[in-house]
Amino acid sequence: MQPIAPSSMSSTTVILFLLTIFPSLHHFSVSSFEFQAGGIQGWVIPPPNDTKIYNDWASENRFQVGDTLRFKYGKDSVMEVNETDYKRCNSSHPNFFSNTGNTVFRFDYSGPFYFISGVSGHCEKGQRMIVKVIAPEEEPPSGGSKSSGSRVAVSSPAVSAALVFVQLIVLSYRASYAM
Repeated sequence: MQPIAPSSMSSTTVILFLLTIFPSLHHFSVSSFEFQAGGIQGWVIPPPNDTKIYNDWASENRFQVGDTLRFKYGKDSVMEVNETDYKRCNSSHPNFFSNTGNTVFRFDYSGPFYFISGVSGHCEKGQRMIVKVIAPEEEPPSGGSKSSGSRVAVSSPAVSAALVFVQLIVLSYRASYAM
């Protein structure tokens, strides 16, 4: 039996298809960071001489939509509140509350987020933080490109499906040469 060579028409079609698909794949790639609030020490009452430790830490990091912030703490809690409640250390109307000791908060929109401890007196002692989340198209603040987060790959089903589809096309194209 004589091997069948693929027609130049089908190889041109495959190449054009691949050239069309690959440039558009970057629209589907998504990645995010997971930060640990306060770095290594976690979410604790700061030392009396360093009550701005959390805001200093937050201002040194670049937070984007999709990133997460992990709070690790002992007998405490974390609350996300509005700006007024943040300034007053008011814990009576939180938007979000957790006291599990290992809380993960996901940023689902850009803008400022205000966090306080829900334990009486902790916020007044400096256990509070403002996190500014930038939109994907915004530029980072000058000098604010440092990050103590760890890279977490978030795969999109659309990207996975597109890559599998492209791999199948390439494999079938190669297989047509083998026959």
